[in-house]
Amino acid sequence: MKKRWQRYLPLYGLIAITILPIAAAYLAYFVVPPAGRTNYGTLLAQQRPIPELPLANLDGTRFDLRKLAGSWVFLMVDGGDCDKPCADKLLMMRQQRTMTGKDRDKIERVWLILDHEPLPIALMREYEGTHFVRAPVQALRELLMLPDADNARLQDHIWLIDPRANLMLRWPKNPEVNGVKRDVSRLLRVSAGWIRIDPRPMQPDPQ
Repeated sequence: MKKRWQRYLPLYGLIAITILPIAAAYLAYFVVPPAGRTNYGTLLAQQRPIPELPLANLDGTRFDLRKLAGSWVFLMVDGGDCDKPCADKLLMMRQQRTMTGKDRDKIERVWLILDHEPLPIALMREYEGTHFVRAPVQALRELLMLPDADNARLQDHIWLIDPRANLMLRWPKNPEVNGVKRDVSRLLRVSAGWIRIDPRPMQPDPQ
């Protein structure tokens, strides 16, 4: 009788074929980029799988970030009053999605709202297509990685979640449009050669 690990060799091979191109892409484009080229955003040293979080849509229904697996996800955090820096982040995410052209359907945008302030209808219409989601701040502090600085705030950054639902990249406060665009363009270019993975197995079983 074959040893248990030998029986699973085909499965191990499939996992390796799935993961290695993604790992190689990250390594080539962010960890050891060609001479003269660096990423603009900060690649998180330890990618974090998105856990189950207590998130809710504006109507109170449950929202699961992991159901966006299969897409690149722009993620921002702010209060519902949405001052100018908040609006600037919403605009940045919309611009970046638009600038990807034919690849824009590969990108989702999520605003995690830290309070229960009502959102202005005009703002929701202007940024239609964004997922407006209520989120408890403590859960986000445990997940989102901030720079090692005393004044670092969740509201200062935009994060990127990869198609395997891993938190992978953080852009600086007040990011430059072209810097973010370069990072996104590289990732889309590299990921075009990945094996397409059905994201449904990553979703939790219905309760």
